[in-house]
Amino acid sequence: MLRRNFLGKLVIIALLGSCSNLLLTAWVQAQDPLPSWNEGPAKKAIVALVRATTDKASPKFVPPEKRFAAFDQDGTLWVEQPMYTQVKFCLDRVPAVVQAKPELAQVEPFKTVLSGNREAMAHLSAQDLEKILTATFTGIPVEDFSAAAKKWLETARDPRWQRPYTELTYLPMLEVLQYLRAHGYKTYIVTGGGQDFVRVYSSRVYGIPPEQVVGTAVGTKYGYGPDGKPFLTREPKLLLNDNFAGKVEGIHLMIGRRPQAAFGNSTGDREMLEYTGAGSGPRLMMLVLHDDARREYAYGPARGLPDSRIGTFTPALDAEAKTKGWVVISMKKDWKKIFAWE
Repeated sequence: MLRRNFLGKLVIIALLGSCSNLLLTAWVQAQDPLPSWNEGPAKKAIVALVRATTDKASPKFVPPEKRFAAFDQDGTLWVEQPMYTQVKFCLDRVPAVVQAKPELAQVEPFKTVLSGNREAMAHLSAQDLEKILTATFTGIPVEDFSAAAKKWLETARDPRWQRPYTELTYLPMLEVLQYLRAHGYKTYIVTGGGQDFVRVYSSRVYGIPPEQVVGTAVGTKYGYGPDGKPFLTREPKLLLNDNFAGKVEGIHLMIGRRPQAAFGNSTGDREMLEYTGAGSGPRLMMLVLHDDARREYAYGPARGLPDSRIGTFTPALDAEAKTKGWVVISMKKDWKKIFAWE
């Protein structure tokens, strides 16, 4: 009997020892749901919204079925400088496209991309990029596109950090996603990026299923393969430009409900935040300001930061945020860590 009790105690001690780290982590998160955030107005605003909308005794209580938050992706959930990840994917696909269509080798902008001149590629116009996107994103089955994107994401590395692009997500924002979902919120990505591209990794990286991704979408055409199996082909026809006012239109089309909270980082998110703030009841509108050149990047041109055509945060947007009570998140001041691997 004594021996049995002794062995039982040893088992319990062993189990407690193996679980101690997990228990400690859970305890810390229970005490602080946003551990990568410094104390300040931004963190307080997030916690205040959750407490007010999930406490049944609160006059601002929101039923679970009406709780949802919209997040821009590029520059809000992960790195967007010096080039959008999806654009890099398209540029890397150009050689394969030219191999299939050799006549494009001497045609711009494909000629510039094939040259490998990064400086020249950085100056490609919006029209040039549109040609590349059309050539690399359409005319192929949906499954083939997803497979190509998945393979590229597994092998491609960001030139600055030499890490997969899917590791360049902002840890503080991942904590917000988890914190909101733990309190009954549905989280959606509302992005100007390609909807099919983001859906390839949204579940694994953000915990957001494909059906909760709203993005720029092209048309598809139904057809049959040689074996009679039906499939969809991506068509060079724009269905939804999910940027600026298009984000609000996409929210209505795909979700049909106004968000309680919206998170962005640029002028492309302004209408989404305006639309969110125009609703009744408690609302939270937040903008990520990239002001940490050492740990990430610094660009604006708001607050004297360098100008950028990618993720532009203008003085006018900054002024609107101040007037309407939107919370501006300073990477430098509000985030203890930016990436999980720091």
